[in-house]
Amino acid sequence: MTLYESIFARKSVRSFRRDKIEEEMLKGLVDFYHEMEPLFPGIQTSIEIVEAEDKKAKSKLGGIRNVSAPYYLVIYTEDKEKADMNAGYIMQQLSLYLFGKGIGSCFQGMGYRKGEMPAAGMRCIILMAFGYPKVDMLRKSGDAKRLQIEELCACKEQPGRSLKELLEAARLAPSAMNGQPWRFVVYENRIHVFSKCPVVPRKLRGKFNEFDFGVMLANVMVAAEQLWIDIDLIKLDNITHMELSNNRYVISILMKE
Repeated sequence: MTLYESIFARKSVRSFRRDKIEEEMLKGLVDFYHEMEPLFPGIQTSIEIVEAEDKKAKSKLGGIRNVSAPYYLVIYTEDKEKADMNAGYIMQQLSLYLFGKGIGSCFQGMGYRKGEMPAAGMRCIILMAFGYPKVDMLRKSGDAKRLQIEELCACKEQPGRSLKELLEAARLAPSAMNGQPWRFVVYENRIHVFSKCPVVPRKLRGKFNEFDFGVMLANVMVAAEQLWIDIDLIKLDNITHMELSNNRYVISILMKE
């Protein structure tokens, strides 16, 4: 299954078998990470796979993990502007990659890696539990608990078919507590992305909002690559004044001619 196909079929898995994943498969995950183009190449990141059976390694995982899994993927980043968004962009693609290999996963937003970081100035962003699922991990068509396109978009012009497909991929992106903090102002060949306060406790909004947007943009870029749509992600200075009640401008998705 391709990354694009995984967008429409993946669901979070919270019940795992204890079976070990083949070393070749784990190596493939790491290789995929190194081959991936991040959202912001200027931000240094690093990943680590922690096996639950390795008690010494597992003891370095802290925070709340609401599922018990045989493996956890940790992502570290330089503490720079947009670092959380960049991490979300990377982790979503790693999750889609695993799904395509028959491996389930679930973001653990309240989990973290304790102790020394891989390099000075880096921090742990999030954990992702993963492993072979105990239950069916395929989501049936229409089962996604997401707002409909009409509830997420303000259409200023009628978007073309290609743009509609990108919006559908964006709509299906997971987010903290399914808050779907994104809202879109849509034109024929461009989408202006805004941030709406997500439905999570106030103290967590800043922590997860930016990561969620990285996850959503990963879906958009995967879809664009699959559909041979050439797009740019860019922040436009002349959009920052645009009014959208209770929303903040984040970025624009522009189709190239």
